[in-house]
Amino acid sequence: MSKLKLYLDMCCFNRPYDDQQQARIHVESLAKLSIQQLLTVGALEFVWSYILEFENSRNRYKLRQDTIHKFSYRCVQYVDETNEDSIIKIALPIMAQGVKEKDSLHVACAVYSACDYFITTDDRLLKYKDDRIKLLNPVQFIEETENNL
Repeated sequence: MSKLKLYLDMCCFNRPYDDQQQARIHVESLAKLSIQQLLTVGALEFVWSYILEFENSRNRYKLRQDTIHKFSYRCVQYVDETNEDSIIKIALPIMAQGVKEKDSLHVACAVYSACDYFITTDDRLLKYKDDRIKLLNPVQFIEETENNL
């Protein structure tokens, strides 16, 4: 059986840095860190993209930016700008359904790279449904897959 391939958006990567006094944020952070551990030991695979690279480069907290960038090297696939025409073709219909431009590009990168799951903490983005990929928050992903990993 092949490993599940994930795409985590930047809000997911940044979740552990958010205010941990809020219960939901704390639980999502723990779930994201659990996913990250599964990625580290090779139980799961993940894709990194030029959109993630761009967003991470704009992080005003250098230590966070460096930590996330360092983790990106563990990816099994990097979707770069040379694939941009294909990414945009996938992203346009997603945007037409009301998803913001950068979010559409993230989802398009995940679809393009044949990810099984798109992990995000963005409630608005989680409302988007696509037959090609399943969008979940980190807690939902752990609940759905914990018995199969």
